[in-house]
Amino acid sequence: MSFIDYYKVLGVDKNATQEEIKKAFRKLARQYHPDLNPNDESAKDKFQQINEANEVLSDPEKRKKYDAYGENWKHAEEFEAQQRQYQAQQGNRSQYWYSGNGSDFTSGFGRNASGFSDFFEELFGHGAAHFSTHPMQGEDIHAHMPLSLREAAVTHKQTFSINGQNIRITVPAGVKDGQTIRLKGYGEKGANNAPNGDLYITFQIADDPSFRREGDDLYTDVQIDLYTAVLGGEVLVHTLNGQVRLKVKPGTQNNTKVRLRQQGFPVYKENRCGDLIVNYQVTIPSQLTEKQKDLFRQLQNS
Repeated sequence: MSFIDYYKVLGVDKNATQEEIKKAFRKLARQYHPDLNPNDESAKDKFQQINEANEVLSDPEKRKKYDAYGENWKHAEEFEAQQRQYQAQQGNRSQYWYSGNGSDFTSGFGRNASGFSDFFEELFGHGAAHFSTHPMQGEDIHAHMPLSLREAAVTHKQTFSINGQNIRITVPAGVKDGQTIRLKGYGEKGANNAPNGDLYITFQIADDPSFRREGDDLYTDVQIDLYTAVLGGEVLVHTLNGQVRLKVKPGTQNNTKVRLRQQGFPVYKENRCGDLIVNYQVTIPSQLTEKQKDLFRQLQNS
């Protein structure tokens, strides 16, 4: 398999900040998500590459290893341990760095006649045999799952594929944006009978055009005309569970808030909901007839 440059996958510079990496990942994840490209195999492959790249570059420690060791970043500790051991045996006569391009080691000095560094031969000579039999736990996998606000409000099934393995999970109602769940043993396979790594799924809840979520409460703006605000009346309000009819008190002011108990967002793994806070927005008429304007003048002067 050819070396994959994770920076190129996300379309960011090697000096990109964590915020720039996060922003690039979210944009590409939405673009290539399998749900939006159900019949496009290339989009699925691209989505997997994007997740892999973000798993590494969004983690400062993993990113540091990747910058130093490229595609072999997962074995950084083994490489460095072998290097320390070899340098101790050789009196630290030379130092070597992995170039990060997935192919070779580089050194400013200490090359032998064959053209390879002593450390390279030490590592991939008898050192390689040691690595091949040493149990090594599989790496953890970090994945991101985008959900709409309404999807996050109901318990439902989600099926996805990672490393060719189909996984089906139940997403409990009430998950939060940025919340992470752990699936033990669903990460990379361990070597030489070592346990597999774990799968960490982080939920990304998209903004909703009708509701704003704050904790377990939902906020929504409802437009009422001036006459209803002054004289009172009724208005239909949308909730996650349908419509409800509310009475508007006479003399209702702009930005008056009404709390609807248990009509908000489900509380995670609890049999209750937050509240829905309705914010009345009074609409001022902009095209009045002269007769209507005279009536307002009379009210003003009364």
